[in-house]
Amino acid sequence: MEIKSAYRKAALQWHPDKNKSPEAVAKFKEITEAYEVLSDQQKRQTYDQFGSAAFEQGGMGGGAGGPFGGGFGGFQQGPFSYSYSNAGGQNPFGGDFSDPFEIFEQFFGGGFSGARRSRRPAYSLTIDFMEAVKGVEKTVEIGGKPTKIKIPPGVDEGTRVRFTDFDLVVSVLPHKTFQREGHDIHLAVEVDFVKATLGTNIEVPTINGAVSLKVAPGTQPDTIIRLRDHGVPDPRGGKSGDQYVHIKIKIPTKLTHEQKQLLEKYEELQEKRSGWF
Repeated sequence: MEIKSAYRKAALQWHPDKNKSPEAVAKFKEITEAYEVLSDQQKRQTYDQFGSAAFEQGGMGGGAGGPFGGGFGGFQQGPFSYSYSNAGGQNPFGGDFSDPFEIFEQFFGGGFSGARRSRRPAYSLTIDFMEAVKGVEKTVEIGGKPTKIKIPPGVDEGTRVRFTDFDLVVSVLPHKTFQREGHDIHLAVEVDFVKATLGTNIEVPTINGAVSLKVAPGTQPDTIIRLRDHGVPDPRGGKSGDQYVHIKIKIPTKLTHEQKQLLEKYEELQEKRSGWF
C-alpha cells in the first residue's frame, strides 16, 4: 500500500497533462516503470534476488556471451534459481532505469529503503566451454568450507546460479573452435576449392562428437550449413540449439606445373563454352 500510495502521488505530480515542465514525460515514465516492477510479484522477486543489476542494460553482468549477441532471462528448476544474460541483452522489465527503489526514493527522500532485502553473498566460478555446455559438478570453497555444487548444462557467460545461502556467477572460457550465440554453435570449416566445386563429404566436429556433412557441388564461399539440434541444450529443458557450419573455400597459393596446366585447360574450355552463345 505504501508503494501504491506513493505512485499515485508521484503520478499526479508528474503527469504530462498536468505538469508542463520539459522533464515531466521522462519522470512520469520512470515512475510508472518502477511501479510496474515493484507491484509485480515476479519482477519484485527478481529485484529482491538480484538487486539493481537485474535492471541494468545487459542484465546480470552481461558482457561476454560471444560475437553473436544474446539476451536475459530467468527460471527456477529444483533447488536452484537461474538468471542468464549475454552480450547485447536488454532489460527484461522495459525502460532503461537501474533501480526502481531509487526512483521512488529520489521523489520521497528515501522512505522506501526499508523495503529492501539484504543482499546475498555472491561468488564467481570459471569453467571451460564444454563444462558449460554439458554441465559439471565442482567442489568449491564457500565460507572456508568445501562445498559440492552442480552446474546445469547450457549455462553461459554471466549465468547466475542461486543456491540456498549464496549466489554463484559463472564465467566461461572461450573455445578454440566453437563460437556460441545463445543456444547455437558456430564453426568455420575450410574446404578445398576443387572439392567445393565437385561436391564432397567432410567430417565436422560438434559438441557431441564428429558428424559427416555433405557439401553440395558448386558450394560458394561463406555458405552456411545448418545442423539441427547440434547446439547447446536449453537449461530450462527446452529445445537444444543448432550448429551452423560456415564454409570457407581454400584457394591454393602454390601449384605444380601439371596443376597449372589443368587449370589453364579448364579456363580455355570455359572461354570456348562462353563463345558458343
